Amino acid sequence: MRGRPTVLHLDMDAFYASVEQAAKPSLRRKPVIVGGLGPRGVVATASYEARRFGVRSAMPMAQARRLCPNAAFLVPRFAVYRGISETVMALLAELSPLVEPLSLDEAFIDLDAGGGAGSAEEARRTGERLRARIEEVTGLTGSVGLAASKMLAKIASEQAKPDGLRLIVPGTERDLLAPLPVRTLPGVGPATAETLRRAGIATVGDTVRAGEAELVRLLGKAHGAALYAMANGVDERPVVADQEAKSISVEDTFPVDVTDRARVRYEVARLADRCTERLRAAGRAGRTVVLKVRRHDFTTLTRSDTLRGPTDDPRVVREAAGRLIEGVDTTEGVRLLGVAISGLADWTQEDLFAQALPAAAEEPAPAVAEPAGGPAAPAPAWLPGLDVAHARFGPGWVQGSGLGRVTVRFERPGSPPGRVRTFRVDDPELGPGTPLPLVEGAGAADPPGERALLPPRAPA
Repeated sequence: MRGRPTVLHLDMDAFYASVEQAAKPSLRRKPVIVGGLGPRGVVATASYEARRFGVRSAMPMAQARRLCPNAAFLVPRFAVYRGISETVMALLAELSPLVEPLSLDEAFIDLDAGGGAGSAEEARRTGERLRARIEEVTGLTGSVGLAASKMLAKIASEQAKPDGLRLIVPGTERDLLAPLPVRTLPGVGPATAETLRRAGIATVGDTVRAGEAELVRLLGKAHGAALYAMANGVDERPVVADQEAKSISVEDTFPVDVTDRARVRYEVARLADRCTERLRAAGRAGRTVVLKVRRHDFTTLTRSDTLRGPTDDPRVVREAAGRLIEGVDTTEGVRLLGVAISGLADWTQEDLFAQALPAAAEEPAPAVAEPAGGPAAPAPAWLPGLDVAHARFGPGWVQGSGLGRVTVRFERPGSPPGRVRTFRVDDPELGPGTPLPLVEGAGAADPPGERALLPPRAPA
């Protein structure tokens, strides 16, 4: 264990919902719920105003609507979230070369590697500068935890939420951990927690008092010994930078078991397409297609098919996933389906074939005849939360649609709450819009080093 709080954990506050509140002034300080809006949708993020009604991430959207019917329910804008995440991760890289992203809105930073934590007070100042800089550049808030290990830094950031900083002084770990629920510890999920509960172990302090031998008896040697160390505040996991994804996956859990075979095939094809979209967005290709099936009784099966070479072709992935589901019996019902692509590479098999062909041998693709009057443009999907632009009224966002009408609120980040107008869905002056920056021009003209998060280091 380190003797100084040199591990920093940043967790952006209600990230997706906070982005939407910053982009849409009329939603600030109001309940906002982001996620899938269909009958099987789940909550991706809920604002703190919505959480007061009991809404939580991963909750079925139908339940969230019952708990908080007056919230704004919006579809995710992942391209916007990724752009802001890249900005935040660039700020973290100014602190240290060792940044370990966990998701778009969460990361560990090893301050030792960047010279930003010579003492506990220096670590605190670094954390506060980081929080201020994130708010200045993005308009959003993040919570920071500082401690001597990753586990404790994450616990500290959770206790600091929202918009705060918590530093755990080395040597105080056991007193801090003792009253916390045992599920606070990494690796303790519902099954492990139930095993411990039956043995009378409910808190981290109970875990320590039970002793390593008892935990090994209950959970096995590896898990029991690791849990005992964590309960005593010991976590030797290093901050690891540039962790490369080993696979890209998507999955859906169904509120009602799916028994219709045609529906199962349809869902697998849809998941394969979504997975390929993520693969292409990451600029990768993959060689192995993996199918995941969780049956009605919670038994989970995986099947895989390794292709001759990496691909990012949705037709190939869809066909491989379709072959895999044909070998699985789903007659008694399916609770969950998932498709993953592993064996990732930065090239595709098609790239190699293209490189092998001489330029003179390449033939142009055959022209496709267009219907008279030119190609028909696809109709926009007027989903709540998406950006739109009107030829006369400017930028806005979809507040709702139905019965051939779409309701738009015209406002932009930094403006007062805007006016609402309703149009026909085929209004020629209304179309999809471009997301606007949350903070106009923030950081755009900063010369390198001038806005550094770390103070200048004293000469040796």
